[in-house]
Amino acid sequence: MLFRLPGVYRPQRDTWLLAEVLAGRELGPGTRVLDLCCGTGALSVAACEGGAGWVTAVDVSRRAVISTWLNSKLNRRTVRVVRGDLVDPVRTLRFDVVVANPPYSPASDDSVRGRGRGRVLGLAWDAGIDGRAVLDRLCVAVPDLLAPGGTLLLVQSVLNGVEKSRTMLEERGLRVEVVASEQVPFGPALAGRARMLEERGMILPGQRTERIVVLAATDVGSRAGLRPGSFDE
Repeated sequence: MLFRLPGVYRPQRDTWLLAEVLAGRELGPGTRVLDLCCGTGALSVAACEGGAGWVTAVDVSRRAVISTWLNSKLNRRTVRVVRGDLVDPVRTLRFDVVVANPPYSPASDDSVRGRGRGRVLGLAWDAGIDGRAVLDRLCVAVPDLLAPGGTLLLVQSVLNGVEKSRTMLEERGLRVEVVASEQVPFGPALAGRARMLEERGMILPGQRTERIVVLAATDVGSRAGLRPGSFDE
């Protein structure tokens, strides 16, 4: 059972698919795991249960930070929970595994909401017109947080352009592969925006399912001197 304050993203199938992939990795007392956009901390708890010795969770939402902290205590797990904008609080650190279930629901516009409750609620799932407002930032910033041989495990919808994520990560010198994929019904956010997505041509008329995928992007050595596009998978 996970405690969740109002406005924090409720774990859904994308969360659990990512957790299943994480469970298949070898984690040990020396493994350093970062849970970005942690929400309730479900993935942080999963990393601890998998054997990771060092788990850090980051979210911009104060409610998410509180939810993650409480869930770590309720499950008797040790998680360092910090509030901040994406990677800002951990820029000087390096991790063996980074898990990320960022907001990727297409929104009505790209406007940034003001601070306070409205901003927190929006950031739980809204991600700009194309759903890539956070994905793009993550693909640029996370490679610098990976220890040698480290891996980013990223879940997203095919509606947001999996190939764009792959290309951006490969340009940063990572080897990228799809390690899990599943067709799922629309969650509450997309179900309420189906007509908007149809009008934009992002889904077919009457479509009410999406495919979610987990990308594994692995550091294959020093990226020093690599230029965008110089990495050959």
